[in-house]
Amino acid sequence: MPYSRRRGDHAGTIAGSRPERAIIDIGSNTVRLVVYGGTMRAPTVLLNEKVTAKLGREIAATGRLADEAMALALRGLKRFALLLADLRISDIETVATAAVRDAANGPEFVEELRSIGLNPRVISGEEEALLSAHGVIGAFPDARGIVADLGGGSLELVRVSGGMTDSASTLPLGTLRLPDHRTGGRAEMRKSLDKAIRKGGWDLAANTPVANGTLYLVGGTWRAMAVFAMAARAYPLSDPHGLEIDAAAALELAATLAGSESDTIKGRERISSMRAEKLPDAAVLLEALLARLAPEKVVFSSWGLREGLLYDRLPAHTRAGDPLLAGVAAFARQRGASPTVATRMAAWTLDAAPAREHGSERLRLAATMLALSAMQIEPNIRLPQAINWALHKRWIGIDGKGRAMLAAAISANGNQLNLPARVRALASEEALEEAVRWGLALRIARRLGAQSRRSLEVSRLGIEDGALVLKLAESHAALLGQPTEKDMKLLAGRLGLAWRVDIVPDAGLV
Repeated sequence: MPYSRRRGDHAGTIAGSRPERAIIDIGSNTVRLVVYGGTMRAPTVLLNEKVTAKLGREIAATGRLADEAMALALRGLKRFALLLADLRISDIETVATAAVRDAANGPEFVEELRSIGLNPRVISGEEEALLSAHGVIGAFPDARGIVADLGGGSLELVRVSGGMTDSASTLPLGTLRLPDHRTGGRAEMRKSLDKAIRKGGWDLAANTPVANGTLYLVGGTWRAMAVFAMAARAYPLSDPHGLEIDAAAALELAATLAGSESDTIKGRERISSMRAEKLPDAAVLLEALLARLAPEKVVFSSWGLREGLLYDRLPAHTRAGDPLLAGVAAFARQRGASPTVATRMAAWTLDAAPAREHGSERLRLAATMLALSAMQIEPNIRLPQAINWALHKRWIGIDGKGRAMLAAAISANGNQLNLPARVRALASEEALEEAVRWGLALRIARRLGAQSRRSLEVSRLGIEDGALVLKLAESHAALLGQPTEKDMKLLAGRLGLAWRVDIVPDAGLV
C-alpha cells in the first residue's frame, strides 16, 4: 500500500518542531547542512550533517578544486537536496566560501550545484568576515573586540563594537594553508604568520596603546581547542560556546597545543581526527594573533557565518530581542510551560526575591520559565534533567555563572537545596544563594494556587517591617494550606526574616 499524506500533516516535522530554514555551507574543509526551527533569534538546530570533502586541499598547489573532493562534495549535496525536498523546506540558503571562491574551476562546480537544484551564492572574503561578525553579535549583543573566523581556506578578521562592524578582511591563513608556513620550527612559523597578519593590516599591538577588547574565536578548529581546554581544567560544562579565558590562559593553551603532536590529541574525547591534525598549527596561529592583537580575553563562539545569515534577515525589533529569553521561551512553550504565566510569576515574586548583586531580571525570568518547564517532567527524573538543561543546553547570551544560577533556582523550586558540586564550581555561594531565593519564591507562587492567574491576582508577596509577608484576599483565604506555610518558612529562613500571612479584604489588594 503506498504511503499517503493527510491534509495539514507536516511532513517536515522533526522531533516535534517544524523546520523553518536550512543553510548549506560549502567550506574548504566541510560541506554542511543545518536545518533550523524555533525562534530565529535563538534558533534550534534540528539537523546538522556534514561531509568532510576538503574541497580546498589542493588549491595552494594547483589553484583548483580536486576532482575527488568535488565528487565527494556533490554526493553529499545531492543527499542534502533530497532531504530538504522530502522535508518540504523551501527557505534554503546555499553559500560557498574560500575554496570555491579561489579555485579556477570554482564556476564549473557552481554550475554542477545548480544542476541538482541548488542556488549557491559565492560570497567574498569581506562578506564572509561580516557574516561571521554578525553571528557573534547575535550571540553576544554587547560584543566588543575582534572576531577571528578560522576556516579551511582563510582566516577572517573583523572588529565589532556596539552592534556594528569595521575593518573586515580575509587572510589566506585557513587550516589547509597553515602548513605552508611550517618551514622551520614553531618560532619561525609564528614569525611567518605574524608577518601575514601585519601584511593584512592588523598591527594593533604595536600601534594601539589601549587593550583591544575580546578576541572572539569562530570555527570548528577553535571549538576543538576550547574542548581541549575544558577537559584540561575539568570544567563542569560541556558546550564550548561562550567559554571565556583571559589572555594569559589563552597563551598558555596555545603553547601547550603548539608543542603537542596531533597523534596525542587524537585520543581526546570529542575531538575528531581531522581537528586534531589541525590543532598544533592553529595553536601557533593563535599565539601570533594574541601577540599582534593584544586582546584582554578570548571567547569561543559557536555562532558564526551561518548564524550571521539568520541574524541578517531578522527585522530590527527581533534583532534587539534578548537571545537567552527568546530561546528559553521557545523551549518552555514546547514543554507546556507558558512564558506568559512565567512572566506573571516572575512579577509576583519580584518584591520578595528580586535579582540583586549577582543576577539580573532577564536571568531570573529565564530561570522561572525553565523551572516551570521542569514541572512537566516525571518527578523521579525531574531535577537531574532540569539541571542538565540549565548547564548543558546551548543557551545564548549566558555565561557559566548564569547557568549555575539557573540550576540553583530550578533546584530550589523543587525544594532541593543541596546543590551538586558541578553547580557550586561555577558561581560564588552568594550568587547561588540569590538564585535559591528566586526558586523558593517561585515555589510559593506555583503551589499557592496551582499556577492559576486568579491566585496571583488575589495575593501579594513582599517584605514589610523586617518580615516576609503574604497577603491573601478574604475570598481566597482557603488557599492557605500547610504547604504554603512550609514554603513561606523556607524562603523566610533563607532571607533571615520572620514571616506571616495577612488575610485582607479583597479591596485591600487593589
